[in-house]
Amino acid sequence: MAKSAKEAARAKAEAELKTLAERGVRLAGCAFPTILFVKGTPSEAEALGAEPLSGEDGAALFKATSALGYAPEDWAGCLGVLENGERMAPELLALTIATLSPLSVVATDEAARTLLSETLATDLVELADLSEALLEPGLVVQVVGLRVMALGDFAASLADPAQKQLMWARLKRLPPLAEPY
Repeated sequence: MAKSAKEAARAKAEAELKTLAERGVRLAGCAFPTILFVKGTPSEAEALGAEPLSGEDGAALFKATSALGYAPEDWAGCLGVLENGERMAPELLALTIATLSPLSVVATDEAARTLLSETLATDLVELADLSEALLEPGLVVQVVGLRVMALGDFAASLADPAQKQLMWARLKRLPPLAEPY
């Protein structure tokens, strides 16, 4: 019996997500988010195997996106470090982004910004604005059908009220593209 289009799409998605897991990609949140947070440097707990963005920084990002109008299922996180502790290759981050198909990708620290810059290098060099091409923190850059932003060091900002306000101001530049839930 032939599969329905819905069953075929589900099987394809499950196979693609399984491939990412087999390659050591560490994800948290929903499978097909509208906003994907990439964290390049894991916390101590994450380095020991905790789910990506399961600490204070993840809770703050979830709270911020909820306040902006993102639904809980619109959110996902990815570590730029694989299960074996190696840095994720740019090609693997590109595959992860293509598989998850978010509308926005946010680098939460310098290591993630570097990884995202390497992943999107071919397209970033085509941008006329050097600040955008360098993914300077706080800028929303439109590239390959994505809204891309580097936040700066989000986890460290949580200890400084002024830096927290700066991060909130940056996140407000990425409102949901659809109606709030």
